[in-house]
Amino acid sequence: MTQSKRFVIAGGGRVGLQTAENLTDQGHEVLLIEADADRVEELSDAYLGPVIHGDATEQSILRQANLGSADAIAALTDETGTNTEICMTAHHLAPTIRTLARSEDRTGGDYGEVVDATLLPQSLGGDHAADMLTGEEIRTLVFPTADLDIIQVTVAESAPVAGRRLDEIALPAGSLLISTSDRESLAGPDTLLEPSEQYILAVESDVVDEVVNLFRG
Repeated sequence: MTQSKRFVIAGGGRVGLQTAENLTDQGHEVLLIEADADRVEELSDAYLGPVIHGDATEQSILRQANLGSADAIAALTDETGTNTEICMTAHHLAPTIRTLARSEDRTGGDYGEVVDATLLPQSLGGDHAADMLTGEEIRTLVFPTADLDIIQVTVAESAPVAGRRLDEIALPAGSLLISTSDRESLAGPDTLLEPSEQYILAVESDVVDEVVNLFRG
């Protein structure tokens, strides 16, 4: 079972709420921060977890969130500059906390030391943000449809598929190994599933657990 973690999410809009709900469903503790009073009232009906009303760029608000006990903070407002500022303030208050910023382009340069990961517009889904925050070895690369997920999985050392070729294993019906994580070429029968390497698969929702067990053990 995945160990429970604690996350702070600044921004209670669509992406922030989706991320909070996804993480809560996984058994994690999530605190939302939202600056708009009307939205805070809406969240009180839509989200069962704690919500702080305030500006997350302010140290006093982030202190209320108790960042010292949080594993990560995600700044998911609609404004790239605001999200970067939130991460900078969080890093000042809790230098070891992991930070995720929603951005129009990949954050780097002067902000690389305070923003650990960037959520780009083309991946603005709560599933993707939650995957990035938890740091687990399974990530949803495409926001899932009702029946199909595109996932990236790291092969565990003790996994049933570790060290075997694709034609030597029996993937469940409803799953397809697409490529290695570099996406340089499609997988074929002679593709070797190496421990600690990452692979991309298309998986129907009803066989996800079976596929994960093969790759993670």
